[in-house]
Amino acid sequence: MNWLIIIFGSALLVFVGGGFGMLYRGIDRKLVARMQGRVGPPLVQPFRDVQKLLMKENIVPGGAITWLFNAAPFLALVSAGSLLLFVPLFGRPALLGGYGDMILVLYLLIVPSLAFVVGGFASSSPYATVGAQREMIVMMSYEAPLAVVVLGTAWRIGQVTAANPFLMSTMAQHPIWSALGPLGVVGALLMLFTLMIVTVGEAAKVPFDVAEAETEIAGGLLVEYSGRNLSMFYLADVIKTFAMVSFVVALFIPYNLSPVLGVTDAVPKVIIDGLFFLVKVLVVMFFSVSLIRAGMARFKISQASTIYVIAMTAVALIGLILVWADVLI
Repeated sequence: MNWLIIIFGSALLVFVGGGFGMLYRGIDRKLVARMQGRVGPPLVQPFRDVQKLLMKENIVPGGAITWLFNAAPFLALVSAGSLLLFVPLFGRPALLGGYGDMILVLYLLIVPSLAFVVGGFASSSPYATVGAQREMIVMMSYEAPLAVVVLGTAWRIGQVTAANPFLMSTMAQHPIWSALGPLGVVGALLMLFTLMIVTVGEAAKVPFDVAEAETEIAGGLLVEYSGRNLSMFYLADVIKTFAMVSFVVALFIPYNLSPVLGVTDAVPKVIIDGLFFLVKVLVVMFFSVSLIRAGMARFKISQASTIYVIAMTAVALIGLILVWADVLI
């Protein structure tokens, strides 16, 4: 019975998470358009895009490695969907939170990007090859600041509890802000800022969308994809973005609204906490994705790598040092 619950619960969670991910993609596109003085597409445009792609022919280039070309989108979608099972969503504990922690989430975040890279190389297109190379560089660049933030946050939580600090449930029970003084709060804010900049790279949005760069390499690693395969890549990108923003919320804003309002009944509690979670995700998405995308142009690959490897890693380390100094004081 437990396995049946996990199987059907996983399918439902991926379906619901994917739906909200596409809705947030529509909101993001609308917000950016408004900030740039445009009307923008309707909120349901991502749903229409997926529907349109599923109706189109699935073309495989003549020089492609066929089985790898077709397997890459499926791997990207499955790995992105798996992320939703280990990240707390809608104010509830992660469905498989007892089977994995933040370290597993970090590994799962890499797999969709690797699938994009594999698909680009397998397509035999020079544009896709350049895009795949760029994706690998950006992916390796943001891993360092991301690891510093996660390890720093877990280290501080581990100072105040004997429970496993890498578990999302521990983070929810012992939010990092409750364990910090003024100096530590500044450090945690720096780490939060770093994580939000990393989110832009994880989501492959402007100014870190160098792997696709339509105006330079004609879509990059996705240039040869169409139909069902392209729809799976699109869904994987949408779900991964939603999961990454939810991961930021779980690390730094793991609060529910129902205890503040004194709501104890099960159904109203789930509804209130679920809606509050969606608001938190929308706020984080606006500041970490939409606002940056609306106000900046695409970086060169060297600039994108330098910002993550040097600037963001330095900011994360400064934040970690401030948190450490706060413990000593």
